[in-house]
Amino acid sequence: MKIISKGFTLIELLVVISIIALLSSVVISSLGVARTKSADAAVKAAMKQLHTQAQNYLDTNGAAVFGTASNCTTGLFADARLNLILTNIRQNAATIPNQICGSLGTNWASSVTLRSGGTWCTDNSQGWFKAGVAQTSGGNQGTCQ
Repeated sequence: MKIISKGFTLIELLVVISIIALLSSVVISSLGVARTKSADAAVKAAMKQLHTQAQNYLDTNGAAVFGTASNCTTGLFADARLNLILTNIRQNAATIPNQICGSLGTNWASSVTLRSGGTWCTDNSQGWFKAGVAQTSGGNQGTCQ
């Protein structure tokens, strides 16, 4: 006499469920990495836009007044287009951008920490960097180091 099985055994069902769980955990973890990388790419692009918008502001207004060390909200930093870029950076970065204006109002720097770690900085003297922070004091205040 042969016994004919018409379904799955409990062991077979548990093996299939465990394989599905393992595959879904791999996919979910890789999605987290992809989200982090895309947010970092958005921040890097926005930092480049920040530098470009600052140059446009300077070309249009003909003055290099970026604010003072204690008030980095006038001149360039009051520009609506620049504030849209800064909002984009705030949404995608691990920290809010750190704007530093030199004491004479002739230089500025902005640095931010990426979600994957590392710090990016841009300033009005040397362009944008893939690493660095805005200097808050001394002779290099308002520049990236």
